[in-house]
Amino acid sequence: MSERESSGRRAAATLARVLDLIDPGILDVVVAPRGTEVPVNGVTLYDLGDEDADGSTLAGMILLAVGVEPRGPGAVEAVRAARRAGASALVIRRGAAGADPAAVEAAQDGGIALLTRHPGRGWTDVLGLLRNACAQSSPSELAAVDSLRPGDLSGLANTVADLVGGAITIEDPQSRVLAYSRMDHEPDPMRRATILNQEVPRWRVAELRESGFFRTLWGTDDVVRLPADDRYAERLAIAVRDGGEVLGSIWAAADGHPLAPDAAAALRTAARAALPHLVHHETRGREAARRREEAVHALLSGGAGAEQAARTVGVRPDRPYGVIVVEAYESPTTESASDAPTSAEQRVLDVLALQAAALRPGCVTARAGRRLFVLTPAGEAHADPARDLVATARSVPGTVVFAGVGPIARRPAELPGAREEAEIVVRVLRERATAAGVSASASASAADVVSEAALVRLLDRVEPLWPMAGPVYAMVEHDRLHGSGYSASVGAYLGAFGDTVAAARGLSVHPNTLRYRLRRAKELFGVDLDDPTGRLLADIGLRLAHREHG
Repeated sequence: MSERESSGRRAAATLARVLDLIDPGILDVVVAPRGTEVPVNGVTLYDLGDEDADGSTLAGMILLAVGVEPRGPGAVEAVRAARRAGASALVIRRGAAGADPAAVEAAQDGGIALLTRHPGRGWTDVLGLLRNACAQSSPSELAAVDSLRPGDLSGLANTVADLVGGAITIEDPQSRVLAYSRMDHEPDPMRRATILNQEVPRWRVAELRESGFFRTLWGTDDVVRLPADDRYAERLAIAVRDGGEVLGSIWAAADGHPLAPDAAAALRTAARAALPHLVHHETRGREAARRREEAVHALLSGGAGAEQAARTVGVRPDRPYGVIVVEAYESPTTESASDAPTSAEQRVLDVLALQAAALRPGCVTARAGRRLFVLTPAGEAHADPARDLVATARSVPGTVVFAGVGPIARRPAELPGAREEAEIVVRVLRERATAAGVSASASASAADVVSEAALVRLLDRVEPLWPMAGPVYAMVEHDRLHGSGYSASVGAYLGAFGDTVAAARGLSVHPNTLRYRLRRAKELFGVDLDDPTGRLLADIGLRLAHREHG
C-alpha cells in the first residue's frame, strides 16, 4: 500500500452527490453498473498492485489509480483490484483514445464505477476536490455547524466556543492561526500574542515541541490537556485529521472562567465536525495557489491573457518588477537528463519559494520542473535577492542552484523579455560550472554576463546548421568514431590563444606532438588555424559539438 489519504468518515455521501460538487469536465463517468447513488466513504490513493491491503479499509472508497496507464493490462488489473477491495469507484487518467474497452467490461462485470480524470488536472488537484466534496456531503454531528457555509472557520470557532465554554483558536499544523472565536473576556498573554501575530510565538512552539506535547497531540485522536500554570490558563487541544493526515488543531482556553465540565467531549465532536471545513479551506487554498501560479506563468510568457494574469497576481502596470530564474540540481552533477526534479531538488525549491516570498511584500513565484520563477517589485527591493536565494540554498545539503536576474521590466509587457534574459543567465552559470567541473551554487545578473549571454544567443541561432559545419563537423565525427583527439588539440590551442607551449602543457603532451596534430587536422579535414575565419569556425563548431555531446 502506498501513501494513503482517507477520510475515515462513516458512509453518508453518495457518488452522485460527490460528483455534483465537482466542476463538470474534471471527472467523467465511463460506466456505473450500480448507478451513481452508491455510498462513498471517502477517497484515497491506493497502490492497486498491493494484494496484502486490508480490503475493509477500502470498502466504499473512491480509489485513485495513480501511475496506471489508461489502456492496456494495467487498467484492467486496476479495475479488478478495486473490485476485490470493495471500492465504490475507480478513477484513471483519461487517455486520448478513450477508456480501454476491456477495463470498461471488467468494471461492468465487477459492479464498480469507472471514472476518468481530465489530463489537464493533476492527481493532487483531483484528490483535493474529491476530499472536499466527500467532506461536504457528510452531515455533521453538530446541527449548528451544518448551517455554516463551507470553510467558515470563524463561524466554526464561535460555535465550538459556545459548546466548550471557553475561547477557541483553530490552527494549522505549523501553529499558524486560521481562525479564533470572539473575545468576551480579556485574553491571557499567550492568546493575545497568538492572535496579534496570527501564529503561536516561536519560542512557545519550541517549548511545546521539546516537552513532547506536539508528539502526543499529533499521535492521538483524543483531547490533550495543557494544565494551567502561573502564566497561562488551562488549555485543551485536539488534532483534526483526515485519515492519517493532520489538517490542523482546535485549542480551547479557559476564558475568564473554567471550561465546561464536558468540554473534552465537546471538542471531540467539534474535531469531527470541523473536518469538512478544514478540508474545504485546504482545497480552496491549494486551488487559489494553483491559479496564482498559472497566472505568473501567463504573465511571464506574455500573450493575450497577460493583462488578466497581472490583475490576478496583483502586478501593477505602473510599477517596475524584477524577474529571477532559479534552477536546482542535485550535487555533484550540474545537469540531469530529466526535467522532473528529484526529492532533494524539490526540497530546495520549496525552501527558496518560501524565502522569496519573505524577501518583500508583493513577491510571487511559480514552478516549472526544476525551475523556480520569482517575480518581485523593484525599486526599494533587497539589494541582491538572487544572492540571498543562493545563500539560503546552501542550507539544503546535496544541491546546487543557479540564480539568474533579468533586467528590470518597467511595465508588464516587458516581463517575458526579462524572463528570457534571466534564463540565459542561468544557462551561462550552468555552462561555467560544467566547463570548470565544479558543483557550486552561483548567481548573476544579465549585466554580469553580457558577452557570454550574447554567445549563447548566437549559438542558439546557428545550432541548426551544425551538421553542415564542414571541416569542424568532419573532425568531430572522426574523433567520435575513431577515438582520436584532434578536436581536443584544436580546442586547447584556441583556448591558449595560439600559445602552443601552453596548450601542450594543458594536454600533457610535447609541443611538437601538438603541432603535428594541428597539422594533420588541416590535412585531413581542412581545419586551418592560421586563417582567422578558420579559427572562428573552429571555435563555434567545437562549442556546438560540446552542446551536442555534453
